[in-house]
Amino acid sequence: MKFAYQNPTQIFFGQGQISSITQAIDTTKKVLVIYGGGSIKKNGVYEQVQQALQGHQWVEFSGVEANPTKETMDKAVAIIKEQGVDFILAVGGGSVIDGAKYAAAAAHYDGDGWDILTGKYQPQVATPLGVILTLPATGSESNANSVITKAETQQKMAFAAACVKPEFAVMDPDVMKTLPEKQLVNGIVDAWVHVCEQYITKNAGALVQDGYAETLLRSLKALGDSYAERDNDLWRANLMWTANQALNGLISVGVEQDWATHMIGHELTALWHVDHARSLAIVQPSLLRNQIEFKRAKLEQMGRNVFGLEAGDDLAERTIDAIEAFYNQLDVATKLTEHGDDKQNAIDLVVERLENHGMTALTENQSVTPVEVRQILENAVA
Repeated sequence: MKFAYQNPTQIFFGQGQISSITQAIDTTKKVLVIYGGGSIKKNGVYEQVQQALQGHQWVEFSGVEANPTKETMDKAVAIIKEQGVDFILAVGGGSVIDGAKYAAAAAHYDGDGWDILTGKYQPQVATPLGVILTLPATGSESNANSVITKAETQQKMAFAAACVKPEFAVMDPDVMKTLPEKQLVNGIVDAWVHVCEQYITKNAGALVQDGYAETLLRSLKALGDSYAERDNDLWRANLMWTANQALNGLISVGVEQDWATHMIGHELTALWHVDHARSLAIVQPSLLRNQIEFKRAKLEQMGRNVFGLEAGDDLAERTIDAIEAFYNQLDVATKLTEHGDDKQNAIDLVVERLENHGMTALTENQSVTPVEVRQILENAVA
């Protein structure tokens, strides 16, 4: 193992913590509050933000989509530049936070912000930002990652830059009380696959990373198994904290990572607007079966340590079955149906788009080529 790890995001966790932003944001800073479709005005979060920002100069930008688009966030970039915004406060889930990260970086670039997603421009500086998390799922509140959609071309791409890591993240589980059931389930699935992408790879002998990954998976499984009891403070707090830990960078240090499920899943979201988490549940079981010989050792380890399965020659296969059963238990589909009736055209479209992105050798082994993508989708598309 050889790595450098730093996570500068300060976490304010627990009930009533939104008031913490009063001290966390300097009163000399002009703040841009970025949020989504307005649910924060119905659940009391917006009012708490108003109270916490008394004495601060601030403006707001709303309308960030469930999959934030370049086109929408470029409007926020214009506000940052024109009004001399010094600090961004993202109030929402992963989409709002990802959009705010794009705006924070693009505001310090004179070219087309999409250059950040294509890699033509790599941000080194960004407008400082903080987060009030309202939907636990992505871990974006304390990592350097962002995923943005270009509506014009239906492209969904990711970037990572240290300069967009939030300075702080407020995580108050009470804000989850009004979330739709679907979003709670999505949070479990999204965090689950995040852990898997960093864990079901090569065995690096990383005891801490493997052990912590397994703890997170067992926690998520326990939350899924106790989903009927979700309306209590401890259940909400555990989901919010587990989802954060799943993708704050800690379990990925010193180990190889996969992310092929995400790359293929992003295309399902871009093309057919499948919820991000549900796109992952569609792709992952088929991908694991396709790549089982590369991943057999870690799947067997997961079967033993997460699901408590008995040893046997087919342990890896039974582990994949257990993962799929976990999704089905949560009423999450593992077959794509949103594409309509033309299965072959849907497969062709996804493969073509991945090829156009240069994604022709995915997973930690670079063993998922367009040929394997076709095989994976043949089993993942209904």
